[in-house]
Amino acid sequence: MQLLDDAGPCHSQSVESYFAHVPGIKIVMPGTPEDAAGLLISSIRDNNPTLYLENKYLYPGLKASGPITMEPIPLGVAKVVREGRDITLITYSAGVHQGLEIAEELDKEGISVEVIDVRTLVPLDVETIVNSVKKTSRAVVLHEAAMRMGYGAEIAATIQEEAFWYLDQPIKRIGAKNTPTPTSPPLEDAVIPQPAEIADTIRKVARA
Repeated sequence: MQLLDDAGPCHSQSVESYFAHVPGIKIVMPGTPEDAAGLLISSIRDNNPTLYLENKYLYPGLKASGPITMEPIPLGVAKVVREGRDITLITYSAGVHQGLEIAEELDKEGISVEVIDVRTLVPLDVETIVNSVKKTSRAVVLHEAAMRMGYGAEIAATIQEEAFWYLDQPIKRIGAKNTPTPTSPPLEDAVIPQPAEIADTIRKVARA
């Protein structure tokens, strides 16, 4: 899934890390229509302040793969959207679709990628992430937000603290470059992670 933003610096910011630093606020970022409905219901019903963020680049062309119900999805529960054995890709929102497409391509090269959609950044489902990393021994964290101070750093730190001795390679992060998002589409593509960069990073970590 290539992100064709074309929205410039005024409409392409990723604000999840700003709010995740504030104690007491829950952060929800669905990646699929099915999860969007269930997580929204849970966010509304939750007694805590809950920030529900949707990536606008998921709107055009994204269709549900199955029936959408109004059953609430518990906050703080990640989802293994694709099982794998060689490397774990932890992501959320638009990154889920990029990750799944790239995982399919890398599978043809003999690289089995497990893709985890965290769904809620706060609270973070540490157990699901750590169990996956213990199985694969390698981890890559992907998000559209800028790399510097991005939420991927929190995920990487958590893995280092909880599963360090299971890692065969250092954790690798993939995020946008530390610059305002350009309005020019070619420059915007150069800033935001694109499929080739993501695949190459996963490939290098998996084969190291």
